[in-house]
Amino acid sequence: MTTTLRPTGPEHRADDGVRSRTYKICVNSRPVGAVRLVCDPRSGQPVGRMGGLTVDEGERRRGRGTVAALAAEEILRNWGCSRVETSVPLDPEAGEEAGHAAPHLLDALGYQERNRNMVKPLSERPDLPPGSTVRAMTDAEFPDWWTHGRDTFVREQMARGFTREQAGAKMEATRFAQLPDGASTPDTSLLTLTHAGDDVGTVWISYRNLPRTDVDAWIFDIEVREERRGEGHGRAMMLAAERECLDAGKPCLGLNVFTDNPRAQRLYTSLGYRTVERFYAKPLL
Repeated sequence: MTTTLRPTGPEHRADDGVRSRTYKICVNSRPVGAVRLVCDPRSGQPVGRMGGLTVDEGERRRGRGTVAALAAEEILRNWGCSRVETSVPLDPEAGEEAGHAAPHLLDALGYQERNRNMVKPLSERPDLPPGSTVRAMTDAEFPDWWTHGRDTFVREQMARGFTREQAGAKMEATRFAQLPDGASTPDTSLLTLTHAGDDVGTVWISYRNLPRTDVDAWIFDIEVREERRGEGHGRAMMLAAERECLDAGKPCLGLNVFTDNPRAQRLYTSLGYRTVERFYAKPLL
C-alpha cells in the first residue's frame, strides 16, 4: 500500500508572504487523515509549520503518520523552509494527546520538544507571603526593564538558531504589538514584586492579543533578580499575578515555559497549572 499526500484545494498565499495548503493523507487514493502545512517567512528565516496531523483511528499504528510527516517535511523543504515546527494539543485532565501527532511519533522522527503552554483556572484570591508586596511598574522604570528583557530574549532566540537581527526584529515587533504605550498600555499589568522593601522581580501580564483562545490572560514574562533566586520569590510573583487577574475579572491564566527550564515547570505544576499543548521543532537539512 502507498501512502501519499494529496492537496484538498489550491495553495493560499497571503500578502505578507505566508503560504499554506491542506492535504489529505491517502492510502491507495483512500483518505485516512489530514495535515495542514504553512511556510512563514516573516522572521527572515522561512519556518515551516505542520498542523493538525491526524490519522483516522482505524488506520493508526501502521506507519501512516510517519510517512505523511516525512512527505510534509519534503514539501516544506521545497518551499524553502530550514526548520519545521509542530505541536501536540493535550487533554489537561487526562494528560493525553487530543487526536493529533503523538509525541512518540515526533520523537522517532527527530523532533525535539521546545516549550509548553500551561493553563490554570483561577478561583480563590491567594495571599502573598509575609514581607512581600506588589506594585505597578512606573513609566520611568519601563525602558530599563524592556532593554534587559530584550537582551535576554535575543540570547535565547540565537541559541535556537535565529540571527541577532532576526531575534531583535521579532522582539521589537512584540513590543509594537503588545506594549505600544509602555507601562501605560491598556489591558496590561506590569508588576514589580518587593520583599522587605527591596525590588526582587517583575511579571508582565496581558489581557489582549493572547496566544490562545482558551485563556483570559497570559504571562508573557516573569523574572526574579538573579541574586534573589532560590528564596521563593518566583512563587510569590505567580501568586501576585493570579491576584491581579482575578481583580481584573480574568479567571483563566496561561503561560509558556521552555523545556530547558525544569525548575520553572515544577513551580507551575505545583501551583496547579496543567500542560495543554507541547511544541516541537526539527531542522530541515
